Amino acid sequence: MFGKKDVVDNLSQSLDRARARRESLASDVTTLTAEISQLEARLSEEKDRRERERALAEIEQIADRLTDAVGAFAPAVARLRDATAAAGAVAAKAGTLSGFLDAIAAEVSRELESVLSELCRRAEMARTGEKTVQLPAPSVDSAPPGRPMTPSMAS
Repeated sequence: MFGKKDVVDNLSQSLDRARARRESLASDVTTLTAEISQLEARLSEEKDRRERERALAEIEQIADRLTDAVGAFAPAVARLRDATAAAGAVAAKAGTLSGFLDAIAAEVSRELESVLSELCRRAEMARTGEKTVQLPAPSVDSAPPGRPMTPSMAS
């Protein structure tokens, strides 16, 4: 009879140890699940922050490129307008072209101001995290930075 009681006591103790181990593991699983959730949230926040930084840098680069292009465009249009105005003394159509160039310069200036304002607003959105700013992939047809489009490229 002693042998049977020892087996029952041993099995009972083994069962108690197994249950205690199970409870410990269940607690560890709960703790790990909470840690995983926190890490996933931090990872998501960091990805969002990096995407906003990338978008902000790209927007600022676009605005700088526009500003640089205008710096080259405005004097060229002014020289062309002055040359056509001078040619107006000889050719009547040159005077009309000079007025047309004035209108183009004014329209480009207005539209560019609007575009730069929108870029500024989008940059602020990216800076504050108000909303994720989605930028399209660069166009294959666009001229590379620093290389002006020639009339043959525009066709």
